[in-house]
Amino acid sequence: MSTSSPIRARIAPTPSGYVHVGNVFNFILTALLTRKNKGFLHLRIDDIDALRSRKEYVEDIFYVLDWLNLSYDEGPSGPTDFYQNYSQQLRLGEYQKRLKLLWEQEMAFACKCSRTQIRETSVDGQYPGNCRELKIPLGEVATAVRIRTPKEKVVSWKDEYMGAQFVTLYEAMRDFVIGRKDGMPAYQLVSLIEDLDHEINFIIRGMDLVPSTAAQLFLAQQMNETRFQQARFLHHPLFYETSGQKLSKSAGATSMQQLIQQWKEPTACYQWMASSLNLGSHDIFDFSDLLEALNIEQLRIRIVAPKPGLSPF
Repeated sequence: MSTSSPIRARIAPTPSGYVHVGNVFNFILTALLTRKNKGFLHLRIDDIDALRSRKEYVEDIFYVLDWLNLSYDEGPSGPTDFYQNYSQQLRLGEYQKRLKLLWEQEMAFACKCSRTQIRETSVDGQYPGNCRELKIPLGEVATAVRIRTPKEKVVSWKDEYMGAQFVTLYEAMRDFVIGRKDGMPAYQLVSLIEDLDHEINFIIRGMDLVPSTAAQLFLAQQMNETRFQQARFLHHPLFYETSGQKLSKSAGATSMQQLIQQWKEPTACYQWMASSLNLGSHDIFDFSDLLEALNIEQLRIRIVAPKPGLSPF
């Protein structure tokens, strides 16, 4: 995993629910890989979806990071600083400007379709292209903005954990949304712009976001943003509920607040993290111990679900 370019990575939680153990795994892994490479770590909170974002979820992000004693180099110091200086709601004009450029270059189109209409007319679960050639004006009421994904386009990259990836967007995320019906910019566009503006060149994500990585690489190509196309990506395994469902904030996954009450001290969390990274946990007491034990050239991840009680095992 060595690189000649200085690493710039980010932790990017979404305040749509309380932080769960899968989020913390990503936080710590991102910090480990960044510090091991002597890189720069940015905290970004993705609150572009104002309807799902809540103040108590933002506060929870800082609560968990503080409990872990996990440091970062740039970003808000707390909820007040976040809302005053870092909220994505403060940057709507920048996102809209980039969306308009894609529209003017005829790379995007407006769409009136509801989810029900798409579900009823699609033969493969993907957007069927109903509005592609209707030439609906930009900004018409109750219309989304979609990017055109060519049928033959394959997005590829070498993933640092999964190896070579090849995604056909037409099959995975056909004509994905970059502007929502409520007039707000959509996640794929916002995430890309944030990474570009903060010069992020190493992105650590869950395996469920492989299609999103492909979508954002495609968008970067359309915007002639070569820096993002040269970024490094690592997609790690996910945590699942006992029911087999992926841990999800919206589904009410076990929050870190509950685990913190059981674990009492972050040592238990770092020992659990050591086991998840196939490292011996007996000599792990804090982040620095974990950092010293980690060999990034031999990174191995096994999902170890934390159990109730003081011990993570």
